[in-house]
Amino acid sequence: MSNKTLNISRRVFVKGVVASALATTVPISLNASTKILTRRDTEELSATEFNLTIDKISVNITGEPSVATAVNSMLAGPTLRWREGDEITINVTNNLEEDSSIHWHGIILPASMDGVPGISFDGIRPGETFTYKFPVVQSGTYWYHSHSGFQEQTGVYGAIIIEPKEEILDYDKEYVILLSDYSDEKPSSIYRKLKLSADYYNFNQRTVGDFLTEVREKGFFTAFNQRKMWNNMAMTDRDLSDVTGYTYTYLMNGQNPATNFKAIFKNSQKIRLRFINSAAMTFFDVRIPGLKMRVVAADGNYVQPVEVDEFRIGVAETYDVIVEPEDNKAYAIFAQSLDRSGYALGALTYDASIVAPTPKMDEVGILSHADMGMNMSGMKEAKQEHDMSSMKEPPKKHESVMKCGGGMDMSASSSKMEMNMNNVNIPITPLEEDRGVQTTMRAIDPQYRLNDPGVGLRANGRKVLTYADLRSLAPTTHDRYPDREIILRLTGNMHRYIWTINGIAYKDAKPLEFKYGERLRITYINDTMMNHPMHLHGMWSDLETGDDNHLPRKHTVIAQPGSKISFRVNVDAKGSWAYHCHLLYHMRDMFRKVVVL
Repeated sequence: MSNKTLNISRRVFVKGVVASALATTVPISLNASTKILTRRDTEELSATEFNLTIDKISVNITGEPSVATAVNSMLAGPTLRWREGDEITINVTNNLEEDSSIHWHGIILPASMDGVPGISFDGIRPGETFTYKFPVVQSGTYWYHSHSGFQEQTGVYGAIIIEPKEEILDYDKEYVILLSDYSDEKPSSIYRKLKLSADYYNFNQRTVGDFLTEVREKGFFTAFNQRKMWNNMAMTDRDLSDVTGYTYTYLMNGQNPATNFKAIFKNSQKIRLRFINSAAMTFFDVRIPGLKMRVVAADGNYVQPVEVDEFRIGVAETYDVIVEPEDNKAYAIFAQSLDRSGYALGALTYDASIVAPTPKMDEVGILSHADMGMNMSGMKEAKQEHDMSSMKEPPKKHESVMKCGGGMDMSASSSKMEMNMNNVNIPITPLEEDRGVQTTMRAIDPQYRLNDPGVGLRANGRKVLTYADLRSLAPTTHDRYPDREIILRLTGNMHRYIWTINGIAYKDAKPLEFKYGERLRITYINDTMMNHPMHLHGMWSDLETGDDNHLPRKHTVIAQPGSKISFRVNVDAKGSWAYHCHLLYHMRDMFRKVVVL
């Protein structure tokens, strides 16, 4: 076993069992001018006017002292409870020695209140206070976070609950389940390491033993040719997450797995759990072993209830579920990272002194050729050559060709999706695009994969939520059909850790121009091997699932590797807006400014 493997094994062990006093002040050596506060327990604040501060606090998450950045000295920040129809005033004071900001994720508000430095305002200078003021025109589960530098990674985030004017759901008690990832490392150090070596934190690499196992299962020539294909594409089928449990501790409501957040219920109660993924880089697969979850809302909006055993929640997404625990029984709330390098853990129990056993993590998923947009089943070498020669545009040097389709059940929603797309022709607005060292992969036949739960969740014996399951509660039958379409290719170079849109980094890109009052279709084609949670500020994304009568409304849309996905937007918010991948270390270049004219 390598030293690197030993190190990650030790770190995962330590972070899994350490029971640190999370609210205790710890001695930390810093500049004399740096003021470090004591961590406070997360509280809920309910009002129409709020006073928030952004400070440095001392924490002990892993057994080692470190410094976090927090709202009101809380990690996670205070939960803000609003009410639909109220006008909210929030005074945010920046006590840091650097600029800061807060963005209200998924909240529909004036562009000047959106909280994105350089686009909607100048940011909050050290020692200054900025007042956000806007009407609350929606309800549901949302969250807030810094949009300055890497502050979101260091702790500037919290939950938002907006009570509707009239609640239509039936439940007795509710809890926020805020998932996040924390590292004792400085975010700038994490980013630097990724730029030097994109797989720095990935210990799930192939071994000679893996190849020998494949030879036994598939035969030498099949195994060899598959390995050769991956090598020629300069890809790996084990590249699931950029940053892993080697440096991350996964938190639930700011608590590590040892301290075990507890949600207490009384017998016969229906419990609403508001799941929020406020992580910087981590997708979580969530389940409560022994208990069905009824999904009732996605990204703050009601959906037709669907019962599942498990769901994957991408960075920045929210899901509300209702559960009905059995009397006098304890359950584990288990959120394992997509790459299975760790987990966040909580307890749903009738007694705070009783918790369920911690579930075992699932086996690490392995990307297939279908995940990379290539179906190799039964494909002969001659067919490969034919596919290559028949492309409209040959791949450039070092560019991987990804042919999507096959290998998965695309029936149901995906077939219906394609049929609906072909029924009505709308003009496509061409956008600038660049091909070069920053785009080393290319999908030539991307397919919708709405009913694909994703790598690591397929055929696991559990009912797993997919986008195909989401149907809005309110009918969308009479919503306008899009007037035009734009296509955004999500592009990158894994080895150089470059992430772009249409092959162009944010600093070199022209703003996207939307026309006020239009109905727009946006289609993503993901040319990369990573999941990208794409977030359009200021406007809703009506996800095209094949059922035009019940388009689910989201603020964050996950584009799976080698796939395409589309949604419709009512362009009803004037001003300038941010548009980006919500993976923090992708956001710098996989970003656009949207101008609504």
